[in-house]
Amino acid sequence: MAARHLKTDEIETLFTRLSEAMPEPKTELNFTNPYTLVVAVALSAQATDVGVNKATTELFKIADTPQKMLQLGEEKLIEHIRTIGLFRNKAKNVIALSKMLIEDFEGEVPATRVELERLPGVGRKTANVVMNVAYGEPTIAVDTHIFRVSNRTGLAPGKDVLAVELKLEKRVPEKFLLHAHHWLILHGRYICKARKPACGRCQLADICLFKEKTID
Repeated sequence: MAARHLKTDEIETLFTRLSEAMPEPKTELNFTNPYTLVVAVALSAQATDVGVNKATTELFKIADTPQKMLQLGEEKLIEHIRTIGLFRNKAKNVIALSKMLIEDFEGEVPATRVELERLPGVGRKTANVVMNVAYGEPTIAVDTHIFRVSNRTGLAPGKDVLAVELKLEKRVPEKFLLHAHHWLILHGRYICKARKPACGRCQLADICLFKEKTID
């Protein structure tokens, strides 16, 4: 049986309501420039934004450029991020991507997906976040929250994150594309939660196609 999809007018309503509730949504990761954003997003894999922010508060005061990060070195970097999951591998990637930025990009964070994905530890999702947040590109980085919301609501059902991303790019009205990523991720994080969605206080409940709605 094919997945059910929201209708065009329902999608318009969905994003209109989210935009009214959050006119200017922003990432919850703390960063000061495109470089610290890349690092923060890379560190956030399999970790919470809150946990990453705690680890980077002091780190970014002393290492907010690729050059400063290399001067800090891998072992001291580990001291700052050891509370984050997979910290040793992430430290290696941060040092490696910092070195590549200096050697291949004159120390500047590139703005295209192809170039960003060359950086160690940077996949499509991270690249999309950087393009959207740092450079204002209407990209959608599909994480577990967006994947869940897109499938539950019927906005953009898909079997994997890439399928959902490509479907969202087609189905989200152009005027909402720039902020769609943040609206969906925040909705998934605080309302459409994995274990117990807060359907009773969800502004999308009347159009959402999720059958197992809960009343909190």
